Amino acid sequence: MSTDFAKRRSLMVLLVAAAFSTSTTAGEPPDPAAVERGRKAMEGRQFLNAEWSDAAFKGVAKFWGEPAPDPDVDPDGYARAFAKRYGFHPAPFPNDGLPMGLKRSTKADGKTRGMQVDCLVCHGGSIGGKSYVGLPNTQIDYAGFFPDLFRADGRRLPILPFVLNTSRGTTNAGMMSVALMAFRNSDLSLRRFPMAMGTNLPELDAPPWWVLKYKTTMYYDGRTPAGSVRSIMQFLLAEKTADQFRELEPAFADIHAYLLSIEPPKYPFAVDADAAARGRAVFEESCAKCHGAYGERVDYPNVVVPLDVIKTDPARIEGLSELSVNHYNSTWFAERHPVDVDAERGYQAPPLVGIWASAPYLHNGSVPTLRALLDSRLRPRRYLRPPSTDFEHYDQRDVGWKFVEAPDGPPDPKDPRRVFDASRYGLGVGGHTFGDKLSEAQRSDLIEYLKTL
Repeated sequence: MSTDFAKRRSLMVLLVAAAFSTSTTAGEPPDPAAVERGRKAMEGRQFLNAEWSDAAFKGVAKFWGEPAPDPDVDPDGYARAFAKRYGFHPAPFPNDGLPMGLKRSTKADGKTRGMQVDCLVCHGGSIGGKSYVGLPNTQIDYAGFFPDLFRADGRRLPILPFVLNTSRGTTNAGMMSVALMAFRNSDLSLRRFPMAMGTNLPELDAPPWWVLKYKTTMYYDGRTPAGSVRSIMQFLLAEKTADQFRELEPAFADIHAYLLSIEPPKYPFAVDADAAARGRAVFEESCAKCHGAYGERVDYPNVVVPLDVIKTDPARIEGLSELSVNHYNSTWFAERHPVDVDAERGYQAPPLVGIWASAPYLHNGSVPTLRALLDSRLRPRRYLRPPSTDFEHYDQRDVGWKFVEAPDGPPDPKDPRRVFDASRYGLGVGGHTFGDKLSEAQRSDLIEYLKTL
């Protein structure tokens, strides 16, 4: 293993987990026993070695430039301050005093205790003061968290040849996955030097896990069969051998089943029933062809909308090279479920269950509310993501996050990544203009209906 690769391992481990989204064929309920095993694995098991020491976790506050609770005298207060600083959320399960997204484990020596990130750093969020497994984390600040933790551990931040994230909540899982795979041969043996993949993927927002049960293909491009358990194991490429991957596959089959059991939270505020009924008619006329029908059951069509139709930012589709796809398809990961190299080039229109809770919208999180999604004239080009996910920042009328347009110029040095800038690579705010043709009354009724999904 090259020295550079070893130095970059921890960052590569983290963000591939953001691509950790899958499903089985719609309508096939997972085995309850497998679901329970998967839940326990997700909540209680760390599959990777510790990256940072316990001392680093306790000592990182010295870089904050403001007072912090003493981690030994007030461990709960310190954990809350840590979570707020870096965008983590309280764990809704026992987690040894750490926020959701971090877990205790041991170093490679099997003895020294420390901590490491897990899948929930991207896929564990909160809304209205309550944490949920499977809700995207729209607050996480990787570009703040990583440098501070490495410095607190007495080490330099590994240098990555691509953007980690520029805005709270975005993640570059795609490039992490490609970077890890570049260090592997087709038989998963390690390479001394990485392959030149020719891929340039942008930072994106993670999708909610609760939509996955309805899908037959996964990821934003809809090219990978949803039955693939192995594809959700890519973040282990930082450490595991081919034999270890095979040994761990049953555990990830259980995790796969657990993902399919997750349900979204229900909209917690009042809904105008008459407006929602009118909005349902608008939805069925204007939206159902791509997003499906909703009632006693969900009838989801699994449509990939071509780029020249959807016209949203193309970087996620165009930035993935054929070489990267072909190399992935040559490995154990794609042995049973290869990526479709002939599929339509576009974005998969997602199921809309729980859409009220999963703002901001579009695959890159560029649109803060449903109203702005349905009226492209309202979309800000630079805006501040909310300082927390408390309901005081939630917009019940427009559904999504209240936002303040950010002026041009340098961001607030105390929290620079609160600014979402649509001029950055992959973060364009254009496309999906189908709602522009609606009247304001139709748009409001449709939003009321979407609250009920």
